[in-house]
Amino acid sequence: MESSLHKKPFLKPKRKSILKQKWLYFMMLLPLTSLIIWNYIPMYGIIISFKDYSPAFGIMDSPWVGFAHFERFFNAFYFWDVIINTLRISLYSLLVGIPLPIILALMFNELRRKKYKSLAQTISYIPNFISIVIVVGMVTFFTSPVDGVINTVIQYFGGTPIDFVGSAKLFPHVFVWSGIWQTVGWGTLIYTAAMSGIPQDQYEAAYLEGATRLQCIRYITIPAIMPTIVICAILATGSVMSVGFEKVLLMQNDANLATSEVLSTYMYKSGILNAEYSFSAAVGLFNNLINFIVLYLVNKFAQKFSETSLW
Repeated sequence: MESSLHKKPFLKPKRKSILKQKWLYFMMLLPLTSLIIWNYIPMYGIIISFKDYSPAFGIMDSPWVGFAHFERFFNAFYFWDVIINTLRISLYSLLVGIPLPIILALMFNELRRKKYKSLAQTISYIPNFISIVIVVGMVTFFTSPVDGVINTVIQYFGGTPIDFVGSAKLFPHVFVWSGIWQTVGWGTLIYTAAMSGIPQDQYEAAYLEGATRLQCIRYITIPAIMPTIVICAILATGSVMSVGFEKVLLMQNDANLATSEVLSTYMYKSGILNAEYSFSAAVGLFNNLINFIVLYLVNKFAQKFSETSLW
């Protein structure tokens, strides 16, 4: 009896607070509905990975083939070539794309004049607004072996023109570094925002103790932004098998196909061009499963060795 008397005053304020916030829940209804309709319901289409899908029969009436499409993909002679190409570009992007924004953010943070600091951040962030089509057009223009700016300089100093985009050996470098140029400003902005939350009295106390700028970066700045670094690294690693489809397709040609054929372009060619919908869906499901497994393992690793993780 006493316990019930004690519970009533607790439940009433809780119910009142929920009723007061009903408009907040109502505002969440539209984006939540959109998320369910456009993100979760289409997952039902995964079933065509295990069927020989035909638009004439529909998803339910198409014949069941089990893991036949997966076996076909795993046994294909091009399987390892596509996987290696995807991993080469993805790991290359991670090795460059994770530390470079941190380094730039640390450099910008050390600029004493706010005017120069804002200018540097703006210049690095502007390419983020450029579309992929324009970026590929710029890459093609600057690296053209006929009249490109880079090859003009090479010829001026007595060298021979280089077809950067048409070279299978150089394609990963051109792809990754053009992507870094486009997106590094966004990562720098995230880390700069994290640094702005560090109390300035920590730096002042360190300088009074005789610490140098490098020591302040090592013992104050980096530990303070480490949770942000870990989260960004986990999210980037979780898409290790996903290489930008649009950019690869725009830069791809017969000359660089040996290193530019990745999972995303292969799915497009088999699913859209060859109308092998079930096979393409099976390849996409394999890609997503690998990404999920890598994300889970990296998150577990971060959870074990640091205090920050996604869940």
